[in-house]
Amino acid sequence: MKITRIRTRAVRWKGKTAALPAHFCTNPMDAVAPALSKETMGTFTFHGWLVVEIFTDNGLVGLGDAALAPWVAKQIIDLYLQPALVGADPWDTELLWQHMYRKTIAFGRKGVVLAAISAVDIALWDLLGKSAKQPVYRLLGGRTKPRIPVYASRLYAGPLDALAREAETYKKQGYQAVKLRFGWGPNDGAAGMRKNAALVRTVRQAVGDDIDVMADAYMGWDLDYAKRMIPLLEPYRLRWLEEPLLPDDVSGYAELRRLGRIPIAGGEHEFTLYGFRQLLEARAVDVIQFDTNRVGGLSQARKIAALAEAHSIPVIPHAGQMHNYHLVMASPNAPMAEFFPPVDVEVGNELFWYIFKGEPKPTRGFLDLDERTPGLGLTVDEKALERFHVTE
Repeated sequence: MKITRIRTRAVRWKGKTAALPAHFCTNPMDAVAPALSKETMGTFTFHGWLVVEIFTDNGLVGLGDAALAPWVAKQIIDLYLQPALVGADPWDTELLWQHMYRKTIAFGRKGVVLAAISAVDIALWDLLGKSAKQPVYRLLGGRTKPRIPVYASRLYAGPLDALAREAETYKKQGYQAVKLRFGWGPNDGAAGMRKNAALVRTVRQAVGDDIDVMADAYMGWDLDYAKRMIPLLEPYRLRWLEEPLLPDDVSGYAELRRLGRIPIAGGEHEFTLYGFRQLLEARAVDVIQFDTNRVGGLSQARKIAALAEAHSIPVIPHAGQMHNYHLVMASPNAPMAEFFPPVDVEVGNELFWYIFKGEPKPTRGFLDLDERTPGLGLTVDEKALERFHVTE
């Protein structure tokens, strides 16, 4: 089996999007001068996606994707990665990964270049599963759990009565864990701190004491603000506080973790084995949250998961999607996965529901992967792509 070509399609949603209120979710703009902050997730919405297909001489096609800067990632694949892969054997995943990474290292290493490599690598693993007639998780080690526990991940900042109703809905649906987003950051002062605490209190009261609650600051705080917020959050027994700081502030994360008051989660915006080695050696996080389509694909994700296991730090990947679920199924150190409920298009996290067929949905807070479906189990919904602007 040889690779004959790689097809990339960057797609942008052209339909209606949900209106986002002010303080919908914190983001990195919230810790700088008020003149730069839009007071909304609007500065971090993304309504595009990258679809990657790898074609082979025996008719099999591997499918991968990425969500970071899809038009830039497309150019990286078309100009730099495809020439390195055409004619290669897709079973040589490690060699191909090293070729892609080292070919682009002068201008890559992290960010969108790794997203591009991730999309290609995921497509390669999808190919391997199809070639072996096995689901990808079997190639990664097989089942480590009967089903995958998932947590409901939405609960953006908004009116407290609506937030409570949404949280109660997830409880009734059988989820054993939920995650919410904060809405206020350092520029909002003491009043914003009280509002953040009210969000967590509302969700905790809505779901009770027997369901885990997590809260995400999405890089919108700084160290001083986080240290002042944590005492206000402590009574609500959070399973973790997610991404309170910019991802490069490893020492800040380590300081928050040393406080020992709320577990600290991070890694959604970290890249490669080397970046996670730094996080782990610094004892900076209690939970690792890489996203497989950012860290270098499954080839790197499985190495990072093993490294985290050696440090007794659990891996709970960012976002849903099959590439993360197959990794979680095969990893004894991954106790659960994130699940984005299908909703109208808002920030962009939900776009994969509109692009792909085959994404599983949970029952009573658990989802399963079909043993009979080879590869990742996804196909592109070509009809649905009519709702997008497509760049080939």
